[in-house]
Amino acid sequence: MSFVSDFPPRLTTPPANYADWLAELKIRIHAAQQRATLAVNRELVLLYWQIGRDILARQAEQGWGSKVVERLAEDLRAAFPEMKGFSPRNLKYMRAFAEAWPDAEIVQGVLAQLPWYHQLALLDKLPGPETRRWYAAKAIEHNWSRNVLVMQIETRLLERSSKAVTNFELTLPKPESDLARESLKDPYRFDFLGLTDEAQEREIENALVKHVTDFLIELGAGFAFVGRQVLLDVGGDEFFIDLLFYHLKLRCYVVIELKGGKFKPEHLGQLSFYLAAVDAQIKHPQDAPTIGLLLCKSKNKVVAEYALRNNTQPLGVAEYQLLDALPAELQTSLPSIEQIERELASELERPAQGA
Repeated sequence: MSFVSDFPPRLTTPPANYADWLAELKIRIHAAQQRATLAVNRELVLLYWQIGRDILARQAEQGWGSKVVERLAEDLRAAFPEMKGFSPRNLKYMRAFAEAWPDAEIVQGVLAQLPWYHQLALLDKLPGPETRRWYAAKAIEHNWSRNVLVMQIETRLLERSSKAVTNFELTLPKPESDLARESLKDPYRFDFLGLTDEAQEREIENALVKHVTDFLIELGAGFAFVGRQVLLDVGGDEFFIDLLFYHLKLRCYVVIELKGGKFKPEHLGQLSFYLAAVDAQIKHPQDAPTIGLLLCKSKNKVVAEYALRNNTQPLGVAEYQLLDALPAELQTSLPSIEQIERELASELERPAQGA
């Protein structure tokens, strides 16, 4: 008596090179799925833009009001019940999208690469086409999710990018100097740490390592965390680097030193020493020269520029920001700890006095 298995036949010993072929097939299938998703998204964004353009044209030519948009939403949802996105609110977004981007080439060539909810974030949170185009390009380049895009907009990434004081033009060849400068910003926002300005250097360092994922997002694309308090043995003496990273695009190590006060020129001497030690002990021959970034609570830009001018190592100076302090008017309106304790004490005494 024979039995027919419900399970598909399985080779006990796959043929030679089967595993490699299977892995290649998985990659190709995954790539095809991604292309299909991008194609669907592209067609959807173009459709929404065309609908928005038609609404604008008919409102201009025939004087349609908002009631027509509501009627259109009702009719489209009745005709395509399986499709989402035809609410009155979304139709108005389509109109705003077409109004913000009248050039079809930009929509087809750039914006169609981003999902629709990315488009809404660009419309809602940014005022003009130039800033929207910049953030759209960065979102495409770095494959940002919508939440990351919103976070970068709200923390004013554009205004902070490439603003660190550096000597890269003098110490690095092009195009590495441009890429290195673009990789740094000023100031760096560490509000995700939940620390106030009273926090000390080691406390900030510990919190950055604890929140390393958020820290890497703030540093930007390309940074990979290597370690903290990295030991350097120089001539029998021990030294410790605050934070060590590797930049995958620049192909170099990045030493980050934290200073809790205002920038001083002598801070660069210690950082330069660390760069020399990393180049001698850790850097591989194929790596580019190590870069140093000094993060301080505040700086005088002119002093920083002077301090960097004659330094032969690639260095940058930038500020970091923790939680903003309470505004003075709010501080004065809040009760102090002593006032709260007095109020609680008086409340506790009242029942006893009346007993």
